[in-house]
Parts: sequence; structure tokens; C-alpha cells
Amino acid sequence: MPVVERLTFPDEAARHAAFPVTRHGIFMGHAGVCPLPKVAEEAVQLGAHKGAIASQEYEGFPQELDQARAVAAKLLVSAQPEEISLLGPTALGLNLVASGLTWNAGDEVVYYPGDYPSNVYPWTDLARQGVKPVPVAPARTGHLTPELVFASLTPRTRLVALASCHFLTGYRLDYKTIGTELKKRGILFCLDAIQSLGATEVDAAYVDFLSADSHKWLLGPLGAGIFYVKKEHFAKLRPALLGSWNVTSPRFIAQEEIAFPDHGRRYECGALFGLGILGMKASMEMLLQLGIDRIEDRLLGLHDYGAALFRKAGYEVLSDAFPASSGRFEAKTGILTVRKPGASEADYVALFNKLKAKKITASHRWDLDGNPHLRFSPHFYNTETDFDLVLEALSS
Repeated sequence: MPVVERLTFPDEAARHAAFPVTRHGIFMGHAGVCPLPKVAEEAVQLGAHKGAIASQEYEGFPQELDQARAVAAKLLVSAQPEEISLLGPTALGLNLVASGLTWNAGDEVVYYPGDYPSNVYPWTDLARQGVKPVPVAPARTGHLTPELVFASLTPRTRLVALASCHFLTGYRLDYKTIGTELKKRGILFCLDAIQSLGATEVDAAYVDFLSADSHKWLLGPLGAGIFYVKKEHFAKLRPALLGSWNVTSPRFIAQEEIAFPDHGRRYECGALFGLGILGMKASMEMLLQLGIDRIEDRLLGLHDYGAALFRKAGYEVLSDAFPASSGRFEAKTGILTVRKPGASEADYVALFNKLKAKKITASHRWDLDGNPHLRFSPHFYNTETDFDLVLEALSS
């Protein structure tokens, strides 16, 4: 198993061994669905082998799940293992929050209509229960500032549900400032963290609920994920899905009284995606060993390098409209999204096809007004040369 101990590799052979996708092209689509690193691939294969020669709940499997909770808690800085449920996709965790809280008519939930749909529908659907969804409306796509969020609050606000990073623009949410103020006001805070975990530090101390699948920056399998509930809210957030796994059922016999365990399993109603969790665990361990702060610095460096190339080529770089970096807050992330002034939809399709022809994976995305963009989301193992080749392909 190739061990990744540093952000750069001594040669291409080492990079290819650790990230097999690099043998087949340039992958800059981690804000979409990532390729698996070798450590995750091998962890899944080992788990499958163990499950082929014995039960899939082989000896040691429960302990591996507990280890995955512990690793996930470490990734969330201030979380405890008993606050972690091993659930994906992201939408599942968000829906567990929407469905598990007891709502009163007139309660308000603040959300952003321009977020990824998974972080919109659970909140707008609450209108059926008499809850008022309150939209935040930034002047620019994804530019959610604490001031905008605070201006949307009223005495009836029960929950604020936002994404840690906008999926199109890459604008980072100042969740620490927002979370600190919401706690003072007694308002719950739910964070969709799928565009941040594995790329930037996310500290659970500032949120009440958090959900993130592993298939983006965490470099894990589709369907494996993390759902975090601060333990003080266990009684407040009733499990919305019930089964033999999360309802106390001694000797596998259903009980008249429904009781839940006092840890993260209370939100896991049935058998978990074991192989996916093993792959996610291996990738999380690799990322923690490298250091999330170092990974973030690397991604910001790649962002700046790529942005300079796109500016020189005449593209509009969306992050140029972000507020200037400060010691307290950095709005940029690893997502680099660009527009070509005057280009039509057909032009963007042609540009995207140029990338595909050179085996370069990026994303073609649109904003709320229907304007097309090209989105690039490299991870730490990508190189400056990758961006050079991107621009070369687009200009061909």
C-alpha cells in the first residue's frame, strides 16, 4: 500500500501509485465526485475479502466502525466519537434534522435558495408543517456574509441551515462568526460541510448539526459519510428513521417502548455501508496525517496559480470578487470557477469538450440566472503543470 506522507511526490511514479487516476489524465473535479486514492481502494478490497471468507460482519468489524467514528471526530476538531453517525449521503443527514426536530407553526428556518438542491429542499418542504422558510439573498451568487445572515433573523428563527462553501463559486462561509452569534441567540445551526471536509478545517464547536458525504474532498466512496449531532441535542433531535440498529431491541425482539442509545448509533436505523466506511476511514486517516491546514495552504496556492493563468487568458475569475484575505477569514477555497466574457452556451460546450479530449476532468455548471461557468477543483496531489495543460487545452 503506497503511504502518502507529504503533499508533493518525489516523482510521477509515486504520484501515480498513490492516486491511480493520474495515470489516465488530469482530474480537477473534486467538488463533484472524486476518484479514490489507492489507500481507499485497498481498504475497500480488504474489507470485501474479509467479508467473502466469513460474514460481512466479520470479527473486528464493529471495532473498525468505532475507529471510523473516532477518526471522523478528530477531523471535526471538537467533536466526540459518540456524536458521529456514519451516514451518507449528505441529504440524508440534512433531512434527519428537518424531520427530527419538533416544529411549531410560525417557526422560521433561514436558508439560501442558491445552495446545492440537497440543502434547499429539506427546508422549503417544512412549509407543509407551517414553518416559514426565510431565504437569504446575496448580491452575488454564494456570497453569504454574516451580516446578511444576521439581517434575516427574527425572534421566530429556529434554525439556520447553510453550506460551508458554495458549490459553484467556492465562496467560503464564515461559519465560526455565524455560529458564535447564533449560539448567543439560542438559534440552531445546521451545516452542509461536503465542500469543505478534507479541504479546509471544520470545527464542530460552532455548529449543532453537520452532514457530509465522503465522495468529494474527503476522497472517500460514494454513499459513505458523516452525520454530526452535538450531544446536548440528542433529546431535541428525535431519530426520524427507526430500525433494529438504533432502537434498543434486546435479543432482536421488538419492544413496546422505543428507546435509543446515547451515542451516534441512535440515528443509524439499519445496516451501514461497511465497505464505503472502510474506504472513507482510510482516506480520512491519510488526510489527517498530511494535515488539513497544510492541505488548505496547498489548495489556495493552486487556486492562485490557476487564477493567474485564466486572467492572462482573458477569463473572468469569480474569486476576484471575493473580499480580500485577512488573518481572520479567507473566502477563497480550492474551487476555482471562471467565465469567458461573451461566450455562448455552445462555446462553453466546446470548451468543455476540449478538456475531455485531453482527458481533463472539470465541471460545467450554471448560476441561478442560467449563466454557464467552468469549475476546476484540484486536490493536493494536483500540480501547477496540470493547470498549464488545462490552459493549453482550452486555447487549442
